[in-house]
Amino acid sequence: MNHPGNLTGRLLQNLTVRVTHAQLSSKYPGWDRNKETPSFNRLYFIDSGEGKVIINGETHYPHAGHLMIMPAGTTQTTMTSPRNPYIRYYCHFDAQIGEWPLFHSAGKLYISEVADPDAVRAIFNELIALFEDDSFLSTLRRQASLLQLLALCLEGGGYANFLDDLAHTGDQGKLANVLGYIDERLNVPMEVEELAELVHLHPNYFIPYFKKFMGMPPMQYVQLKRMELAKRLLSGSKFSISDIAEQVGMELAHFSKVFKKTTGVSPSAYRSSTR
Repeated sequence: MNHPGNLTGRLLQNLTVRVTHAQLSSKYPGWDRNKETPSFNRLYFIDSGEGKVIINGETHYPHAGHLMIMPAGTTQTTMTSPRNPYIRYYCHFDAQIGEWPLFHSAGKLYISEVADPDAVRAIFNELIALFEDDSFLSTLRRQASLLQLLALCLEGGGYANFLDDLAHTGDQGKLANVLGYIDERLNVPMEVEELAELVHLHPNYFIPYFKKFMGMPPMQYVQLKRMELAKRLLSGSKFSISDIAEQVGMELAHFSKVFKKTTGVSPSAYRSSTR
């Protein structure tokens, strides 16, 4: 059986995020926009002020302490009071699972009232300070700050399971069946043709379809899952290496060769190093 949480975890293994702009602003003209459809996501923390946001026809009135995500591709109208304009921390960002957007353009405004405004300000201030620095560590820290803010918004607004809903609709629902099928059959040979048949696609179309969501071709994903299972069994069981090879659907010699190519060490050396 393919459990929602399992699918969500598999999809998030392929999540990539990138901050493209970060700033603190209190400008009145800079906020007012009419029916824009940006190609990037917006993340805001409202520090003070009055105004409203219309996303895909739905009106909201964010106030001080609100954290919100405005998905790329949505139709956005934003207004603020000339006398009491929003002071807002914000960033523009991209977020994708494979080639699929994390936040769908047919979606809504994700909004929450934060429990600790000072903590959110501190994260945003660090994000803004890091934005102009393209060093490796600053890039990692920018991504970490963005992910933390996204998690706070989704958790605080009660959207923690939004990806579960996304994962079981349309193409994502079809993909869930394929991933569940793979998980249940790691001990037997699999061919791309049988995976393609599950979604009624020719293999030539199925391969790019799968790669779009998972960031790799289907048979590479199958091998990755087999190696992940092998690592767990090597670390946490007393099965012999030949038994483990059988449980991941491979001949012993081929398993040892693939495992060493994947991890850089032999199965026996990996087992020794994790105990």
